[in-house]
Amino acid sequence: MQVLSWGQLALFPDACQALPALMACVLLSNTGAAITEVAKDALVTEYGQKTRINGLQSYAFIALAAGGILGNLLGGYFLLKLPSRMMFLVFSVLLSLQLAVFASAREECLGLARPLGHITTGQSVSENIRKQISDLMIAISEDSIFRPLTWIVASIASVPILSGSIFCYQTRCLHLDPSVIGMSRVIGQLMLLSLTVLYNRYWKEIPMRKLIGAVQISYAFSLLLDLVLVRQINLCIGIPNEVFALCFSGLAETLAQFKILPFTVLLATLCPRGCEGSLTSFLASALCLSSIVSGFWGVGLATFLGIKSGDFSKLPIGILIQFLAALLPLGWIHRVPMSLSDEKKRKKGLSKRNRKTRRVGRVVVGSVYAYRRERESDAK
Repeated sequence: MQVLSWGQLALFPDACQALPALMACVLLSNTGAAITEVAKDALVTEYGQKTRINGLQSYAFIALAAGGILGNLLGGYFLLKLPSRMMFLVFSVLLSLQLAVFASAREECLGLARPLGHITTGQSVSENIRKQISDLMIAISEDSIFRPLTWIVASIASVPILSGSIFCYQTRCLHLDPSVIGMSRVIGQLMLLSLTVLYNRYWKEIPMRKLIGAVQISYAFSLLLDLVLVRQINLCIGIPNEVFALCFSGLAETLAQFKILPFTVLLATLCPRGCEGSLTSFLASALCLSSIVSGFWGVGLATFLGIKSGDFSKLPIGILIQFLAALLPLGWIHRVPMSLSDEKKRKKGLSKRNRKTRRVGRVVVGSVYAYRRERESDAK
């Protein structure tokens, strides 16, 4: 999908001039990126469960941040040296090479190979899909999974994103060079890489609720940095617009990305065996949906306040509303568990009680004494 969208922009210059064609290409590209994101999260979770590696998602975040740094640096360099059409063409060629490599790779290289007969005899594909959906619904209905899942989705969907308005203000009013904004993304990926390494080394021992609360408060206040730039407070303290945008423009986005990491580790650890890929895919899909809702809220807020390309007078009000909306999820942060170990112990205790309940239902005549000895050994 991304090869088709970016290749069309590279080979047909008229597609860049027509807004409907351009929007269709962007929609097609984002759809392909979303599918890749869901599949990537599912593969990482299944591999971590198979090899019994806890917290493998943090290493995936490190790789993601490192790739973002390299990609943004290369993109910024080519943007200065090449026209936009050549940029699209280079990106399409890289994606085509990636597609060719993945198409020629065997399934066994992922370490998750399954026999061809993994679907039981007499069971159709539709029945297998229904079974997977049923298992997914059962997993989501557990409080240890449902409560943190709803919090992270609601915390993203409840904040209107004004990134488009901020970008227009930076380029049209402050006349910032696009390379400065691109380099701010590199700084943001460097911060994401540093935060992920710190989490993997030290912050795992911090209670999850306390960590998430601190990250959410930091995210809310980082949104006010845009207000500093809009009000030109940075010039009053001697910081140029280029330097301020370079250092702080991508901080809020970085914290929003980092906030997802503890939840992916938590849900990957608590999900039932055999449902790892389905649950992680559902999480990625829910996060994508919440981001879309957040974007719609941002467009609606900008339209309601009258923020336009030539009138940014109400942009400070929108940033303040965004800041208050980011503080709202702290009101239901009790849905986030205190720690991962407590949830694992509680889930283990529930599973033991469920096993005993199932065992009681299978007692038959002639096995009363064996059943009594089994319960006595459990009591000991």
